[in-house]
Amino acid sequence: MGVTEAEPFAGRRLAFYGPTGCGKTSLGAEVAERLRLSHLDLDVAHWLPGWQGKPREQFRADVAEWLDARPGGWVCTGNYASVVGDIVMARADTIVWLRLPFRVVFWRLLLRTLRRSFTWELMWGTNRETFRKGFLSRDSILLWCITHWRAHHRNVGAALAGHAGDAEVVVLRSPRQVREWLARASRLDPPLRAAIH
Repeated sequence: MGVTEAEPFAGRRLAFYGPTGCGKTSLGAEVAERLRLSHLDLDVAHWLPGWQGKPREQFRADVAEWLDARPGGWVCTGNYASVVGDIVMARADTIVWLRLPFRVVFWRLLLRTLRRSFTWELMWGTNRETFRKGFLSRDSILLWCITHWRAHHRNVGAALAGHAGDAEVVVLRSPRQVREWLARASRLDPPLRAAIH
């Protein structure tokens, strides 16, 4: 497993990890669009209407089937490292881990939660983030960010150690590194260059 700080991606099967609210899904979606690859958001694959998660084995089977149906490449974003990390990482060419500072991630998450609670944005199935759910509930995503911060890093680190294999692992520790990595990848990879112009 080669861990780097800002190398461009090594192939066309990319997995993005990072704590809730760090921007991994947005970054992955942008890369997928530029590379003209299908994008799997693991939250979409996991959540059923009414905030019910799929049964573990069904979730694992669905993720494996989706990835294997796209031999030409894919982008997968989300966590669930302890549930499907072995499936995703074993198939990835490049794994991007956004390890941004807590203050950056929490601020982004706070703004996102406020926006979603006021716009009543429809997310997965019939699920929405309400003001009550975001700020007045034990299920608050903000509380989740605080209480699961260390667990995220522990789980992703363990999954990388056990399942990353020969994938190129890119660790990005600041918004600036994220921007520089994306710009460098865009400049060096011909499919990206073609997609931008």
